[in-house]
Amino acid sequence: MSTILFVLTGADHWTLADGTEHPSGFWAEEAVAPYEAFKAAGHDVVVATPGGVVPTVDKGSLAPEFNGGQEGADRMAAALASIDELQHPISLEDVDLDAYAAVFYPGGHGPMEDLSADRVSGRILVDALDSDKPLAVVCHGPAAMLAATRADGTNAFAGYEVTAFTDTEETQAGLADKAKWLLESRLVEAGVAFRSGEPWAPFVVVDRNLVTGQNPASAAPLADELLKKLA
Repeated sequence: MSTILFVLTGADHWTLADGTEHPSGFWAEEAVAPYEAFKAAGHDVVVATPGGVVPTVDKGSLAPEFNGGQEGADRMAAALASIDELQHPISLEDVDLDAYAAVFYPGGHGPMEDLSADRVSGRILVDALDSDKPLAVVCHGPAAMLAATRADGTNAFAGYEVTAFTDTEETQAGLADKAKWLLESRLVEAGVAFRSGEPWAPFVVVDRNLVTGQNPASAAPLADELLKKLA
């Protein structure tokens, strides 16, 4: 079939407003659910991170309360451990976008730390957007869009309909008042047409070749939308 590029954060923490490091990384469900959907559809996956570092899972995303209980948490951990590609990432600097049929960014708070200011990731996003290649980004993954600027300084996603982890959800998660900045607010400042659904419920927005998902529950339906574009 074809190969899908997974761009993951290389960060293992998120620096809060007071300078403390909140342990983080990528969110398990947001990598596992799309990975399983893409592989089941016959696609290959290549993982890329800043500097080619092995990505860190946010341990909170493996907790029973985020996986419907202990049995679900065990299944998530086992599924994550079976993804061999996560242990052998390539560096973002070595990405040849022409080699991939689609690009996918999972979230977790990690992207708030590194991808939000990563120029190489930003260039990949601009190039994917301009190539009409299917591009899917979920939850806190859209933080990477903040680095996707054009030569004139404007954001490449300005004018696109986009969803992401909302300020309301960040508040309900108990981290909004500790954050240096909030994702929804920054995306709106960048000029995107922000859309949101009910907190924590699946919500996906499709605008041209861009597919965005609001939260972890949106990862599986987002993967379905991306697969439709590859059909």
